[in-house]
Amino acid sequence: MPLWWMQWAKPDIWPAMFDSILLVGCGNMAGAMLEGWLAHGIPASRFTIVDPVRENAPGDITVLRELPETGEFDAIMLGVKPQSLREVAPQVAPLVGDRTMILSLLAGVQLDTLAGQFPAARGIVRVMPNLAVALGKSPLGLAADDLSEEERASVLDFFVPLGTPEWVAESSFDLVTALVGSGPAFVYRFIDALGSAATRLGLEEEQARRLALSMVEGASALASGSRHEPAALADMVASKGGTTRAGLDVLDDGEVMQKLMTACLRAARDRGAEMAREARE
Repeated sequence: MPLWWMQWAKPDIWPAMFDSILLVGCGNMAGAMLEGWLAHGIPASRFTIVDPVRENAPGDITVLRELPETGEFDAIMLGVKPQSLREVAPQVAPLVGDRTMILSLLAGVQLDTLAGQFPAARGIVRVMPNLAVALGKSPLGLAADDLSEEERASVLDFFVPLGTPEWVAESSFDLVTALVGSGPAFVYRFIDALGSAATRLGLEEEQARRLALSMVEGASALASGSRHEPAALADMVASKGGTTRAGLDVLDDGEVMQKLMTACLRAARDRGAEMAREARE
């Protein structure tokens, strides 16, 4: 068991600046993050949820239908839809004091836009995870301005139980969103395409799906723990004149795989930039 997991499984290691956390919106992503924190031993008592449709929460966490009129929290995580910010922000702002860190999951909403909505906040951090946070296996992109080194370290530690957080420049955040946030959907499409292709070529559908999932799981785990880069691993699997090389030649012809992935990431990145412009209007 990794040492960091053993440490983070102890609630007293939780950063002191995050003793009380308000989750504004607790849908799929925020809910998965909550699962990840609780799975690592973070006390449920530190969380409060505001969500108009959520019926319950694990660990007897308080679930409110509306934002409280008073109170101050160490962190407020915004998990609503980006287009809801203008409606929600005036209701959240009275709860934001000089000790409150705003953590935003809102794709496309930039730091200066958030700062305009929450001028009293101690700091504002954009966060881009994916659903693997529930397993502690998600990369997380973080972007912020005007935080001290101590604050940046505490924010980083706050997200460690969910995967591998790292700071990125906000100028790259739309691309990080495309890779980290949208990327799993592209991988799922690839897995589905592998299974479907095997079915078209003669395998029974359920068997093809099982084999495709198992293969990708094992290959990903091996790549994650290997000292070799993924490109080198591909070449190590492919013997000259063998079956793997024949398949790779199809993917490498005209850089078809590189071009396809570049087009996917570009489209997702550009949509993020469009959303940022829409949030300013």
